[in-house]
Amino acid sequence: MSRRRSVRAGGAALACGLLASLLAGCGQGGNEVDVEVSATASAAPTGSVRDGEVLFTVDGVPDVVGTVATGLDTPWGIDFLPDGRAIVTERDTTRVLLVTPPEVADGKTAGEGEVVEIGRVPETVPRVEAGLLGVAVSPTFATDRQVYLYVCTAEDNRVVRAEISKDDKLGAVEPVLTGIPTGNTHDGGRLAFGPDGFLYIATGEGGDTELAQRKKSLGGKILRITTDGDPAPGNPFDSPVWSLGHRNVQGLAFDSEGSLWASEFGQDDADELNRIIPGENYGWPEVEGSGGPKKFTEPQLTWGTDEASPSGLAYAGGYLWMASLKGERLWRIKAAGGQVSDPAAYFDGKRGGDAASPETGYGRLRTVVRDPDGRLWVSTSNTDGRGKPGDGDDRILLIEP
Repeated sequence: MSRRRSVRAGGAALACGLLASLLAGCGQGGNEVDVEVSATASAAPTGSVRDGEVLFTVDGVPDVVGTVATGLDTPWGIDFLPDGRAIVTERDTTRVLLVTPPEVADGKTAGEGEVVEIGRVPETVPRVEAGLLGVAVSPTFATDRQVYLYVCTAEDNRVVRAEISKDDKLGAVEPVLTGIPTGNTHDGGRLAFGPDGFLYIATGEGGDTELAQRKKSLGGKILRITTDGDPAPGNPFDSPVWSLGHRNVQGLAFDSEGSLWASEFGQDDADELNRIIPGENYGWPEVEGSGGPKKFTEPQLTWGTDEASPSGLAYAGGYLWMASLKGERLWRIKAAGGQVSDPAAYFDGKRGGDAASPETGYGRLRTVVRDPDGRLWVSTSNTDGRGKPGDGDDRILLIEP
């Protein structure tokens, strides 16, 4: 297997990339500490990150309004019902939670929100990184009351759907798409409905790297399906596959212009932020990071794996917001015109002591989503077996971007 290095000692350059606009319609990495931002077309460097220090000026700092919930067990997926309440999944307990957000007065929360278990998904087989992962609320929830879940079973990973009753109970799950390769690691798991109304699914290769290059495999891909599980019209290969050559995508977000972005775990050299174009091949396992044969699509940003190990991704206020696990920070990245620039890191102090604070950091950050009021919900992942839990972990933070 050939692999290209994009991370070098002593700092790296940041550049803006340009991609042709087209949208039809874990291992936790190694020990690198620098970040390099790759471009798909030549551009002048505009900044850099070295040893975790941000070397450029950023206007404004996200404000932690308060805490939505505490005492959670590896919260993984978050999505919102039309009434503003959130569906939250827990990876290892298989619980599906309904979270009522706390009230905000004078820029701060008045206590925490209400957390209620509405059901469990018994088909789930939690192990290492596998379990009950992503959730996406149907765009027509007001009429069908359906939610979609990404479940790791003993045989496969699959997307299922279930109805939430009017008295807030999770009904029996119904398989929508089965046969996604499963493994102890690299299970992907993020779900997101696109502006076209179709469901986008991030998968990993389950530890079998060669699956990422096999068009007939659902592993190491981004998939696009109808709500009934059929390949969506306009898919490039007459299958659920939308893009291929991915190692382990755990973040999906659409910006205001309709571009799809994905955050992806690297192995030893580079984590990636990719703009997803249908039919394109993003190179894994032949390449990791930037550079290499032109037949593979370049990432727009890359990080050393100690700075990121990215999971959740959201778009708000003109920026992509990326949660980092091993990096223990929240990245803000400007997004406009199909390009990204100016990554800035927040809450990047390493976990210290028993309690989290903005000074010491919040530890591993798993998921970031934009709520109906435009604020960010950011979940920690310190109880997942790789973190250092503090008092109240795991928690969901409420952030004013």
